[in-house]
Amino acid sequence: MTETWNVTDPGVMRLPSGRLVRGRGLRRPVPAGPTPAYAVHLLGRQPPEAPWEVQWLRWPDFWLPSSHTQAQAILGEAWARAAVERVEIACGGGRGRTGTALACLAVLDGVPAGHAVDFVRQNYDHRAVETPWQKRYVRRFAD
Repeated sequence: MTETWNVTDPGVMRLPSGRLVRGRGLRRPVPAGPTPAYAVHLLGRQPPEAPWEVQWLRWPDFWLPSSHTQAQAILGEAWARAAVERVEIACGGGRGRTGTALACLAVLDGVPAGHAVDFVRQNYDHRAVETPWQKRYVRRFAD
């Protein structure tokens, strides 16, 4: 049984394949409604416990993931699981790191790397992906 988000749920972005992924800021309360089955927390230090499965990707604020190989593996798993589960991508504020990770998921979903940041800004948050090096990371993510 598929248990994904509703496209109208707060922070939910639809990828071209139809997969739905929710982005959010961890400093804000969990939105009302369904909870994630799987979440990727993009933080510089280990996240607090959550009542759902969480994968931590070490990613300091305003920077890049500590391990590109680990980022590819974790975000690849998030993309695959989003086909049948409620997947959430979250950092502190929900824009820079979250937007960058969502853009990487868009690349995995077939969006050309050079257009993935614009895709996320149009479909998630117009201020997503905050630094030039985060934009460059998305362009090189699949390499």
